[in-house]
Amino acid sequence: MRNKRVVTWVGLLILAATGQVFAQSLEDDWGSFLHYTAIGRFELAKGYGERIVSQQPDPTALLDLAEANEQGYRLLLKMHAESDILHEVSGQILDIIERGRYIRRTDPKIINQEIQRLSTTIRGRIAAQERLRNAGEYAIPFMLSAMADESRKNEFAFITDALPKIGRPAIRPLTAALQMDDVAVKAEVIRALGKIGTMEPLPYLKYIVEQDTSESCRALATTAIEQIDSGALKIPAAELFFRLGEAYYDRHDILAPPAEFDFANVWFWDKQRQALIREEVSKTYFFELMAMRCSEWTLKADAGMGKAIGLWIAAFFRAESAGIPMPEYFGPGHADAHTYAVTAGPEYLHQALERALKNNEAAVALGVVEALAVNAGEKSLLYRIGTSQPLADALHFEDRKVRYSAAIAFAEAGPVTSFVGSELIVKHLASALLEEGADEVGAELAREYAVRSVEAMYKLALSRNKIVDLSMAQPALITITERNDPSMQIAAGHVLAYLPSPDAQRALAEMALNEQNTKDVRLEAFSSLALSAKLNANLLLSEHIDALYALAGSRDADPDLRAGAAGALGALNLPSERVKKLILDQARS
Repeated sequence: MRNKRVVTWVGLLILAATGQVFAQSLEDDWGSFLHYTAIGRFELAKGYGERIVSQQPDPTALLDLAEANEQGYRLLLKMHAESDILHEVSGQILDIIERGRYIRRTDPKIINQEIQRLSTTIRGRIAAQERLRNAGEYAIPFMLSAMADESRKNEFAFITDALPKIGRPAIRPLTAALQMDDVAVKAEVIRALGKIGTMEPLPYLKYIVEQDTSESCRALATTAIEQIDSGALKIPAAELFFRLGEAYYDRHDILAPPAEFDFANVWFWDKQRQALIREEVSKTYFFELMAMRCSEWTLKADAGMGKAIGLWIAAFFRAESAGIPMPEYFGPGHADAHTYAVTAGPEYLHQALERALKNNEAAVALGVVEALAVNAGEKSLLYRIGTSQPLADALHFEDRKVRYSAAIAFAEAGPVTSFVGSELIVKHLASALLEEGADEVGAELAREYAVRSVEAMYKLALSRNKIVDLSMAQPALITITERNDPSMQIAAGHVLAYLPSPDAQRALAEMALNEQNTKDVRLEAFSSLALSAKLNANLLLSEHIDALYALAGSRDADPDLRAGAAGALGALNLPSERVKKLILDQARS
């Protein structure tokens, strides 16, 4: 008998481990899952958990069970975080529970039923208010729709009484709804925002005070502001919007979306339908999107508030740095942050850059600096904000990409006045040329910076720039000529031609004479050597000159290389005896 019981128990263990114990209900499975989890029988618990998931239960029913057993729900969260065995199945169960939470909050049928219950008994009204409060922002579109429905006038007072009781979650949809045409409903929205009493609606209410066509709405908005913070009446709506945008950019906790879901909502007012619509967006860039919207409202309130442009650009670059597609409401073909940045102009870019440097935001700083490299001249690169020069400060930034891009931006613009840190321009150009930090920025990007760096140095050399001392980059340029990298060898040689240095000219001669280099490299080196000679006279050693004569006089050498060597010799303007010898060496008596 005892052996039979053991066999039966072992069989149950096997069935449980494979998720095939046939419980009578979801409640039984949930209870068994929690029981075996609590006593540490994780394999058994896993079987019941997998059974719950495989049944595809009603999410709201599972949510009810979780809410009825708060300690069990906490245990579920703990297993998802700590248990290797139960991590996956616990996560799947939590996903179902969260779907139930979302369904309960957003189901139009449930919300509308609760709105109707507001007009029933006192007990029903209290229960409905609580349910609507739980629905939060999702209840607002339906409540406003009911308020605007002429056939439901008898419900109006009950709904308006419940509206401010939704609390803070109602603010974003309510402020979006202030664009409605229905003055009677708008008046109640204004009253509700005043009663909720938080700072977030202040710019929207002040905008009503300043620009709404309804005198009654303006008066109500004034009263609502006084309920929240009477001092805001002295501040323009544009400034209030800008401050709110900065608060979003700084990710103030008080402005965070609900923590229960892995997405957030951005609310809009559809003027054609006269209804609220919402767009689900990733929490990853929710704050940045809201900072952009507040910046847009700033400009609507005052088109001259230029600092909002800098905030908008910074927020856009930071949103893009999340590496996920922009939200659907951006629409197809929406330009990227770089496009707007290069259009915006240096003043606003410096504002965005100062913000990025202050917050140590490499992605934003890099995006802004690259835009400055496109559209900024020397004067605008040294634009001041107070006592700071943001782009000059970027030369000291800890992120290598930002430093390289800032140096290239300055070099491309050709600075004509020195400034604190200007010596860093050539230092960073040289580092970029040598592809230092490739392990940080990646080999492909390091190569790109090297190419851009040598091109920028060439531009400085052509202009004979007096501020950026390219001689400091000479060792790096010579190093490049010695590498087996034809395009970079040639480019480095072009820059070295302009340096009034014996070492620079001799490096060109050695590159030209080196038989290991490709023919193209050698020919370009001869050309650069000839230019160096024209600009700086002869700085070569006798051994270089002898080698040039030998090549120019050789009957076996490539004709093109002989011509290159001869051209360099001619540019060196050597004493006539050497030229006479070259002529006589080939003469036949």
